[in-house]
Amino acid sequence: MDWKKGRGKLGVFKPLVGEWLAEAKSEMGMVKCRREFKPVLDGKYLQLTAWWEYPSGSYQEIALIGVNQEKEVCFWSFTSDGKQSQGKLADVSDIHPQAVGFEAQMPAGLARNVYWPDAENGFYWAVESHTQKGWNRFVEHHYLPAGQP
Repeated sequence: MDWKKGRGKLGVFKPLVGEWLAEAKSEMGMVKCRREFKPVLDGKYLQLTAWWEYPSGSYQEIALIGVNQEKEVCFWSFTSDGKQSQGKLADVSDIHPQAVGFEAQMPAGLARNVYWPDAENGFYWAVESHTQKGWNRFVEHHYLPAGQP
């Protein structure tokens, strides 16, 4: 996959712009997830919209990625279960040299979500929680461009 970054503070997310699909096993059965990243508000922000479909229901997320007043790249996330979170861009190069991700302080502790390229096609996305032993991955998906088998 072409993982070339764009210009500006949000340029690191250029490879993610578009619509992506993943299917994965979960504790609730097979999950299908669609993620769409698109520039909004004259390109000052990137909007992520994610739709999750489980055998027992669905879940949605809308997040904005942008620069806060302190000039830090941040995200603000809102989900269909009424929860919200926010975090800051973090160094996640321990996963992959080109990885990009965020860390956020959650009710259960520090967490991060990370995106990195697949050498063949698409990208990987993972969510990890921080423990005394380091990072514990509890979700990982492989995304392919929408419309591709």
